[in-house]
Amino acid sequence: MNAPAEQAPADRFEPGSTAVRRDVYAGRVWTAMPQRVLDDTGEILQLAYWPGITSLAPTTWIDSLRTGDTALRESGLHHLAAGTWTLAPYCWTGTALRSTFLTGEHFSVHRFQDASTGEPLRWYVNFELPHTRGPVGIDTFDLFVDLVVEPDLSAWSWKDEDEYAQGRRLGLVGDDLHTLVEQARQRALGLLQDRAGPFADPWTTWLPDPAWPLPTLPGGADGTPAH
Repeated sequence: MNAPAEQAPADRFEPGSTAVRRDVYAGRVWTAMPQRVLDDTGEILQLAYWPGITSLAPTTWIDSLRTGDTALRESGLHHLAAGTWTLAPYCWTGTALRSTFLTGEHFSVHRFQDASTGEPLRWYVNFELPHTRGPVGIDTFDLFVDLVVEPDLSAWSWKDEDEYAQGRRLGLVGDDLHTLVEQARQRALGLLQDRAGPFADPWTTWLPDPAWPLPTLPGGADGTPAH
């Protein structure tokens, strides 16, 4: 008789399942992105996201991408602070990414590739609140500033410093949280410079298996009661 298949503990997500990465502010969902679980140790969660997956995002962000109007993106933070944003479906295009979420950290690390060729494009360190786990995935909150790194780790630059400053002015990032973000910046740079943590393994070409079904949002992922 074959031994029973090993199952992931109840507080982990099963590889191949869908986990929704959500930004939540003031008790409301700001974004909801269904992703495929690649691996989950309980401390390190690895997710995949690729073209064709439909998420929920603020309409101002969607319209800014569609039109190139940066003023719309700026107005989105005002809507966020006021609690007046609205969500709409958004279909991801162009890139495939693998994401690493570290328990207790104020950042996650992402590897972006061309979705057609698998060509490495960039590492992307997203600063955010430490995630919490729930029935459909993980909840966090984007903290605006980002670190963009060359695929070979040879150079890096900060992104969206102006957006972070706006978030500070609007009270979205208070003094205590700002201190934690500054500490997280130093930790992320330390891992990068030491080639440690998510940066320890060399970049290998990866593309989602064409046989994989697209992750989809379950009912209630936007914060409304599920039917």
